[in-house]
Amino acid sequence: MKYILGIAMACLAFSCAPDKPADGAKESNPNKSAVEAITDPTKGIGAIKNVTLNTPLDQERVKRGVEIYNMKCQACHKLDDKRVVGPGWKDITTRRKPEWIMNMILNVDVMLEQDEEAQKMLELCLMRMPNQNLSIGDARDVLEFMRQNDGEK
Repeated sequence: MKYILGIAMACLAFSCAPDKPADGAKESNPNKSAVEAITDPTKGIGAIKNVTLNTPLDQERVKRGVEIYNMKCQACHKLDDKRVVGPGWKDITTRRKPEWIMNMILNVDVMLEQDEEAQKMLELCLMRMPNQNLSIGDARDVLEFMRQNDGEK
């Protein structure tokens, strides 16, 4: 009998526990969705959440990145800091996280609509970057070429 009474008292104690932390901690933003709460704004918006950078650079990826740059990127982006239509690529890998770069390449329309940094670039350049319809692998190849352009080995 004492055993049943003990279990009943424990259940009652747990069911009466407060919903909010007792130490006065506040919720960060109750209006944020779960996705917004875990999203790192410096990584951009899109499918790319984590990129593992390898050293030394994969030269096959760099070579493919050069070919993609020459075919799809060169008309608007220069390898130095000069802006043509879009910004120059010099030091881009030191200013932006690899996830942000790849999301900008792959998900440009959403990035320009929702990412603050992409919107600032649009205001500066006054021209929307077109969707080049690259694959995730292609975007990674371009990223590796950008890393080499910034002096990584």
